[in-house]
Amino acid sequence: MSCPKCVEGYELPGQPTGTIQPEYQGAYFAPRPENGQKDAAVILLTDAFGLPLKNCKLMADKIAAQVGCDVWVPDLFQGPPILPLNAMNLPDRADQRPTILDWFRFIFGNIIPALPRIIRNRGSVVDAKLASFVALLKETKSYEKFGAVGYCFGGSVAIRLASTNLVNTVVVVHPGSFSISEVRAMGVPSSWAWPEVDVAVSPQKILEAEAALASKKVANPSLEYEFKEYPGTQHGFAARPNLKYPEIVEAHEKALEQTISWFKKTLLG
Repeated sequence: MSCPKCVEGYELPGQPTGTIQPEYQGAYFAPRPENGQKDAAVILLTDAFGLPLKNCKLMADKIAAQVGCDVWVPDLFQGPPILPLNAMNLPDRADQRPTILDWFRFIFGNIIPALPRIIRNRGSVVDAKLASFVALLKETKSYEKFGAVGYCFGGSVAIRLASTNLVNTVVVVHPGSFSISEVRAMGVPSSWAWPEVDVAVSPQKILEAEAALASKKVANPSLEYEFKEYPGTQHGFAARPNLKYPEIVEAHEKALEQTISWFKKTLLG
């Protein structure tokens, strides 16, 4: 939870085809195609709206169908998400910059009321829940490899997850707050999708993150990474695109294609 843009967005059209799995901590499950790969799975890490926003489920369905493996969307919050769906404020334009009034509304209308949920779902707590979830999958399924893709709040989780032995590859999409030391600790291949304008992360920090990964690749050439920027977009475009603007919808679709291509290359390849 870093900026007013974190609470803007729209619901994608369509209905999810997967199911909620109570025995797997209430996670959403998008099954692989009949001829899909059984030994790999993708974990999709949601933004602050969690499972109630159906976008994550629709994207999980598409990843499962096109990558060809099971996709799981864990309930990171295991209860009410940090933000309710009615907290999504619709921007007038896709390239709108937050004004002082936007920041005021964001802080007093969203952050302050959400403080108990933010504290309850701090990084260390969410990371422990996720580790428990992955352990459950490893115990009960035949998966040998895991990929993770995270959006906004989930993007920050994916960065930290990449320093553990729980996943083999990650995709980080316009993440929330993170530290460069967390980037330096990443030990698996990573693909990053950035908006042109991101009030959650400064341009300087993005450059520092890429420099940290470039340095790691010198020491370990097999540690692949890529950074892609989507012109004309703002933070949140890949998870909650403004459907009024065809160019933003196209960027959302291309970012999802980036994720699918990365997993085909680094998880199944």
